[in-house]
Amino acid sequence: MIRIRPPFHPALFLAMAALSGVALAIVLTTFAPDRMLALRRATGLTPAAPGSDVSAPTGYADAVMRAAPSVVNIYADRVIIEPAPHLLPDTTAQGPSGRLRPPRQRLERSLGSGVIVSHDGYILTNHHVVAGAGAIQVVLWDGRVTHAKVVGSDQDTDLAVLKLDGENLPALALDQDTPLRVGDVVLAIGNPFGLGQAVSQGIVSALGRSQLHIATFEDFIQTDAAINRGNSGGALVDTRGRLVGINTAVFTQRVPDATGIGFAIPLATARNVLQQIVREGGVIRGWLGMEYMQGFSPLGIDRRGVVIVGVHPGSPAEDAGLRPGDVLITMDGEALADPISLGQREAAMAPGSRVSLQGERAGVPFNLDITLARRPAATTQPPASAPR
Repeated sequence: MIRIRPPFHPALFLAMAALSGVALAIVLTTFAPDRMLALRRATGLTPAAPGSDVSAPTGYADAVMRAAPSVVNIYADRVIIEPAPHLLPDTTAQGPSGRLRPPRQRLERSLGSGVIVSHDGYILTNHHVVAGAGAIQVVLWDGRVTHAKVVGSDQDTDLAVLKLDGENLPALALDQDTPLRVGDVVLAIGNPFGLGQAVSQGIVSALGRSQLHIATFEDFIQTDAAINRGNSGGALVDTRGRLVGINTAVFTQRVPDATGIGFAIPLATARNVLQQIVREGGVIRGWLGMEYMQGFSPLGIDRRGVVIVGVHPGSPAEDAGLRPGDVLITMDGEALADPISLGQREAAMAPGSRVSLQGERAGVPFNLDITLARRPAATTQPPASAPR
């Protein structure tokens, strides 16, 4: 007898295979959940943790809620005296006559921001926000208004430390260095134009910016997060709400057409200034007593060392016999690549430190030892002598 086999249907075969797989999954899930979880992990199908959201983040509200209570609005009042050289006509006298108008005083209020960095009320802000201020008002996150006093100020880095009375205040930590990379997202929190606290978002555009002539010691974070008038002294934070810098300037102050170019002082610099001001009342830095610029070869082929362009009277540099035009090549045997690195090394040394300098004068090598003094305050530093 001839048996006729039914025709083969691929769809029926696939359906039966799928049903078998589903049945096996149900059995494993019910009677061997550990084996099922291991199988899912092996195939890259590990389930998400309970309550987790596998979708992309929709914003930075958590970072703002963590950092914003530590950012305050600052209003600094200062009295401005305006000289009046114009003569007022004297109507009681015959012939041309006049009398000097007395100087006029007016009250000026500057806007700024600050960051609470300790639970007992220490605040970091910019020097230019509180410079010359007679009265300083601070508006806290919850709307409270209080007065603050200046503990110390450092014009060389454009940083200042304020203190207000209080305890258990919301503070951002300074003890953790958060590594930054160009392209990282950052948030700027401050008080733009006195409108109240606001947040802007951008990225780290560059690191180690200098030679901007904003401060003596420059190592800025560049960002395209909006920094406007009133944001100075506010917080630059990462997407987890951790402090990474103190907002200080925007490039449009110098170049009106520039957009998206703002600068912040790195956390490491701010922390060092805060610690010294609280401990010593000011920032103590080493000082050679000279001004210098990038060195260059006679043919302009490469740059070599740094060139002294000015020497301050009575400074260690003058006492050691250094003169404008001298080229410094090494310090304590280490090459001097540029003026920025020399300035940082000079400032980091304690007054009284002794260093060895090697250089050239009119092509003739020289070696000398020099003892650093304490760097004078920026406002009292005497002018350097001009090149001869």
